[in-house]
Amino acid sequence: MNNQTQEQDRYTSFMGLSCDVNADRLIQMLDTNISTEKGEYRWQEYFSKKRQEQVQLNHDNLNFVGHQTNTLYEYFASCEDAEALELLYKIEQQCC
Repeated sequence: MNNQTQEQDRYTSFMGLSCDVNADRLIQMLDTNISTEKGEYRWQEYFSKKRQEQVQLNHDNLNFVGHQTNTLYEYFASCEDAEALELLYKIEQQCC
């Protein structure tokens, strides 16, 4: 199988998977949902606090997504944000 037809495999290499770009995009979606007060208030409050901690600890967005995957699923479901849920699943499968 040549490189053009071979499916990308995170266990072989992260090259070409856009993990950081997708994590950055997901965090933008998270911040937008929080700022527009979508979803359950408890999740808005929770993620506002966690994002502050992320900045203090100087963790990148992919690290944040990896540590918050289950809670992100819950929050985006409460927002009914199908695009964010789809992107989160992609990141989880390819990058975490």
